Amino acid sequence: MDEFEILCEAAKNGDVDKVKSLINSGIDVTYFDSNGLTPLMHAAKHGHAAIVKDLLEAGAPWNALSPSNISAGDFAMEAGHQDAFETLLNAGIQSELILGTIARKEKSNSGYGENYLEDRVSFSEDKIMDSDSKAIMMAWEKPLMEAHAKAVCSGGGHILNIGFGMGLVDTAIQQYNPAMHTIVEAHPEVYERMIRNGWGEKDNVKIVFGRWQDVLSQLGTYDGIFFDTYGEYYEDLREFHQHLPALLKPGGIYSFFNGLCGGFRIMSS
Repeated sequence: MDEFEILCEAAKNGDVDKVKSLINSGIDVTYFDSNGLTPLMHAAKHGHAAIVKDLLEAGAPWNALSPSNISAGDFAMEAGHQDAFETLLNAGIQSELILGTIARKEKSNSGYGENYLEDRVSFSEDKIMDSDSKAIMMAWEKPLMEAHAKAVCSGGGHILNIGFGMGLVDTAIQQYNPAMHTIVEAHPEVYERMIRNGWGEKDNVKIVFGRWQDVLSQLGTYDGIFFDTYGEYYEDLREFHQHLPALLKPGGIYSFFNGLCGGFRIMSS
């Protein structure tokens, strides 16, 4: 048995010391075993929250998918392992590690956002995947998106969301009955699916098609703003932050989750 298979076995069996030793040796934690599962999937599937945390901190990709299109979060949720599930959620909320390994492996960030917009995406009941079968958004993120929605809707009024995805956060925002709910979405297939599903027919929803950088002139000021786009780097997020003084009303709430830098923050203007 090679060291990669040993890592998967240790993750499956809850052998924290062995997993840490292998991580410290520099082993590739993104490895898929002969069954198409990563060490993180094994740890999540068997409820080993401490190992889940160690693997995430070592750069294990949270959105890797098994041959059955199941992620580590799906495994933890389906098996009822709440601690492991919450550890995966907290990684998204509290750290800047999610997708860190994938982002660092990109040769260049030049044109990445535009390439994503030209990429084909596929939809299933519980996830969106790109043409490389990499998960863009998954249903197990719903509690995280609900937390964001609660934050940005705490003041009521007019809400802005940058990036629709599966509509998880927008569905949650609608539960708070905002006076106006503006959604900016740039991917043509995601936009078309939004229209097919009736989002354009809601009285309090305004859809703006395009990259946020290109549609700023169509936006107003908001009581709450949520930013979640796939395929953008920290520089893009920082650029958006520079526009917040013009977009966010005094006392408004801003929250973001950006997969490539993995941050979560709630800010009051």
